Amino acid sequence: MKLLCYRTVALLPERVSMNPRRPRLRRPEKPFLRGEELEAFVQGRNYRAYKTLGAHLGTLAGKRGVHFVVWAPNAKQVQVMGDFNAWSKDGQAVNLQPQSGFWHGFVPGVRRGTRYKYNVHSNWRDYASDKTDPFAFHTEISPRNASVVWGLGYHWDDRKWLRQRSRRNAAERPLSIYEVHLGSWRRAAGEGNRSLSYREVAPLLAEYVQRMGFTHVELLPITEHPFYGSWGYQTTGYFAPTSRYGTPQDFKYLVDYLHQHDIGVILDWVPSHFPTDGHSLAYFDGTHLFEHADPRKGFHPDWNSAIFNYGRSEVRSFLISSALFWIEEYHVDGLRLDAVASMIYLDYSRKPGGWIPNRYGGRENLEAIDFLRELNRVIAEAHPDVLTIAEDSTAWPKVSRPQTEGGLGFKMKWDMGWMHDTLRYFKRPPAHRRHHHGELSFRMVYAFAENYVLALSHDEVVHGKGSMFGKMAGDEWQKYANLRLLYGYMFAQPGKKLLFMGGELAQWPEWNHESSVEWDVENQLFHAGVQKWVADLNRAYRSEPALHELDFSSDGFEWVDYQDANNTTLTFIRKSRGCRQFILAAFNFTTALRRNYRVGVPRGGLWKEILNSDAKDYGGGGQGNCGGFPAEPVPWQYRPCSLALTLPPLSALFFINRD
Repeated sequence: MKLLCYRTVALLPERVSMNPRRPRLRRPEKPFLRGEELEAFVQGRNYRAYKTLGAHLGTLAGKRGVHFVVWAPNAKQVQVMGDFNAWSKDGQAVNLQPQSGFWHGFVPGVRRGTRYKYNVHSNWRDYASDKTDPFAFHTEISPRNASVVWGLGYHWDDRKWLRQRSRRNAAERPLSIYEVHLGSWRRAAGEGNRSLSYREVAPLLAEYVQRMGFTHVELLPITEHPFYGSWGYQTTGYFAPTSRYGTPQDFKYLVDYLHQHDIGVILDWVPSHFPTDGHSLAYFDGTHLFEHADPRKGFHPDWNSAIFNYGRSEVRSFLISSALFWIEEYHVDGLRLDAVASMIYLDYSRKPGGWIPNRYGGRENLEAIDFLRELNRVIAEAHPDVLTIAEDSTAWPKVSRPQTEGGLGFKMKWDMGWMHDTLRYFKRPPAHRRHHHGELSFRMVYAFAENYVLALSHDEVVHGKGSMFGKMAGDEWQKYANLRLLYGYMFAQPGKKLLFMGGELAQWPEWNHESSVEWDVENQLFHAGVQKWVADLNRAYRSEPALHELDFSSDGFEWVDYQDANNTTLTFIRKSRGCRQFILAAFNFTTALRRNYRVGVPRGGLWKEILNSDAKDYGGGGQGNCGGFPAEPVPWQYRPCSLALTLPPLSALFFINRD
């Protein structure tokens, strides 16, 4: 195959749409490989490098083909091979030309759908390897791993959603996230248990999420990954949605469809580590190009994976380009960064002597911290309405605070402490809970130090940890009641919400990525009761300002009584801005029915019972408060009025009072 000399190349527009239109005119030819863009990449300032690097359909000298560009500064030769030359490395090899650490060339006749790889020969030792394109937009279906030439053209119909995104993602708005693993959310019945495609799942997921009242979907990583059992957390394609479920346009269709049905889309994104598979990023040009060379900084002992060299400018360009790529090309509304704790601490999960201190002798990964700040700054400047959420289990200060205040600049952070304390508490027999009351009340000591998301995620229902239902104490009836109580407690607490698929159905087995959620239990009384309870919690959370407006401010929360360990109850009030609305949340964590349980409230008037987890509709015993009643002028708990409540066993109750 003859390689044409480098001149100019133009991108070919490609249009794949739910509403096909007439194709646009071909763009005029213009220089493709521009020195300023390559220099910016090397300096760590090219935040949209995917527009230059990779494989781009275009024309040169009137011929259609593909312009290939790859970064391999320590290579002595780079060839591109694929379907167009029968994968030859010999007589039909296509040698790319070097330019300042980059290798490029135009190959005529190559079309969309053509598979290819780079054969990289290193200057270091006698190293040669076939590598996939780090900037590929599409790949073969696993277990094959060749890159595939593809365009990104698509006609979007989500303009209304994008115009409203700044309001929908605002801190004072409700954010209730349904976490989904696409490969196992719903399988095709009677078709070999196969996963649904992006287009097949779109209407089913949209209808269900709307019915359940969630505001956003969070997808476990859909970035390409060779091992399905990694759930996407071992990423090899940082610019390619996994081909297991379809093409890039198919994934755009899914996002577009969800947006058209008023559902936001958050992606799990993994800049913390990557697999060492021979075809991918590791040891890319015979040197540690993307990862640290020293395994004490460049190898992750927990996941047997490589760690990015965050101090390298080109790596920062690569990762920030990936983040903006999903935001700009796929219209996603947020990125949840996985394993942030492993990034910010050099000694994370390492034994003494197994890590290298920073230049000050400390354990903080200064390069990773600078990268996270730069990432959040760039996203906030380009797309202030897009969320960045940190999965961080440490006490690192100000993770979700602005950089002007010394923070890392994330919009939100998962509250891992709340999750661990709360699940440990709910495993305890109700009769013993009075001795562990502080496991519930302790959260309010730090609840407003960060913008927290209360997450009951996939990590809590795998690897022998049991399902959410299985974690609950007691007999079968008590387990259902405890689960309803847990969800009520979560939705009443300050902070945004996240629940992993299947938890809303109280399914008994823990999550298995090889099978579907147990949808057949929807028609069973107690499972359906928990499902309806979650849907009603979502609706109350979204419709009542007191439950979401001040999620991140202490002005929206007030303890009534957190010390009644003897009765094992908690009561607190959520407030809207200006105290126009109060919601009293009352919880009974024992199996005892408590009548005439007096609770102080800040003002008189009707306190209407809007939610009761013991209602028969939810599978409860039907004990309650007759829909609510006016507060009595009986001072109690330092408040001018009070209510004499009935607290059913293992129950969560919500009472609303409006001015």
